[in-house]
Amino acid sequence: MQATATMKEKVQAILSKAPIIISGPCSAETEEQLLATAQRLANTGKIDMLRAGIWKPRTRPGSFEGVGVKGLPWLLQAKKITGLPTTVEVATGKQVEDALNFDVDVLWVGARTTVNPFSVQEVADALRGVDVPVLIKNPINPDLELWTGAVERIAKAGIKTIGLIHRGFSSYGNTEYRNAPMWHLAIEMKRRNPGMIMINDPSHISGRRDILLDVSQKAINLDFDGLMIESHIDPDNAWSDAKQQVTPERLVEMLEEIVWRKEDVDSEAFHAALEKLRQQINHLDDELMQLLGQRMKIAEKIGQYKKDNNITILQTNRWNEILERAYRKGDVLGLSKEFVTKYLDAVHLESINHQNRIMND
Repeated sequence: MQATATMKEKVQAILSKAPIIISGPCSAETEEQLLATAQRLANTGKIDMLRAGIWKPRTRPGSFEGVGVKGLPWLLQAKKITGLPTTVEVATGKQVEDALNFDVDVLWVGARTTVNPFSVQEVADALRGVDVPVLIKNPINPDLELWTGAVERIAKAGIKTIGLIHRGFSSYGNTEYRNAPMWHLAIEMKRRNPGMIMINDPSHISGRRDILLDVSQKAINLDFDGLMIESHIDPDNAWSDAKQQVTPERLVEMLEEIVWRKEDVDSEAFHAALEKLRQQINHLDDELMQLLGQRMKIAEKIGQYKKDNNITILQTNRWNEILERAYRKGDVLGLSKEFVTKYLDAVHLESINHQNRIMND
C-alpha cells in the first residue's frame, strides 16, 4: 500500500508547523483498545498524529514485546476512522517493510536501535527509494556522535524529511527521571542541525505522569517543535509503561496548561532591549575567559612546584576544600549545587591537564 497524495501533503503540513503533538498508547494491545484510544484522542481536536508501539524492544525477556504485525491493520483502521496520520517505531528492515505495507505515514528509529550502527544501516537500506518522513530518537547512552551517525545513515538512504526525538539518556545514579533529559545534549544536537525538527518525548524522560507537565514545559521553553506523549484509555492497566501514560482527557488538560512560547516577536523595542542585555553577557563571558586563562597560568606554576618536589597532581583534601567553599558561595549567589559541581569539575579537569603537561615537559 502507499499513502495517498492527500495524506502525504497533510503529513508534510504537520511537520512544517509548531507545535506538533503526537500521542497514542505505548503499545497497541488489542484492536478495541487502540481504536478507542485513537477515537478519544481525535475527539480532543488537539492531536496531529497517532502513535502506537507495534514492536516493543524490552530490556529483559518475558516483558510484553508488542503484538507485532497483527497490530498494523488496527492502526490502519484507526487512521481511516479518525483521519489522523500514523507513526510507529521500526528496528529492522522487515519492520520497515511491514509498516509501509500498512500505510504507516511516519517512521521513527528507537533509542535502542540508534545506539547500534548496524541496526540503523539495516533500517536505512530498507528505506532506499521510499518517500517517508523518519524521526530518530537519541541513543540510550549520551553519545551525540551515534545520534549524528544515525541521521547521516538515514539521509544517505535518500530520506528527505528527517526529524529528531529527544527522549532522555540512561545515566548511572539518576533517580529523578526514568531517563535523564541532559538538556545540554539536545540543545547541542539542535545547534548542529539547524532547521531540523526536534520533538521532545516527556513520557520516556519522566517515567511517571506526575512530572510530565514540567518536562513538557521546559521543552517548549527551549524551542522544541513539539511533543510525543503516551496516552491510553486505561493507563493504570496498560500492558507496558503504565506509570508514564495519561488518559486523552488528562492530555488535553496538560496541553492547555502549557505556556506555548514562540521563537521571536516583531518588536523593535524587544530586540533592542534583548541586544543590550546580550552585549552585557558577551562582555561578562570575555571577562570569564580572561579569568579562566589567568587561573590556568597559576595552576601551571603550582604544577611546576609539584614537579620540582615530586608531589602528585591530585590533592583530594584541597579539591574538597574548593568544592565546599564554592557550594557555600554559590548558594548565596543563587547558583545550584549541580551547576557549581559541573562547572568546577570542568575547570578542575582543565587544571589537571595543564599541570600534567608541566609534569611531562
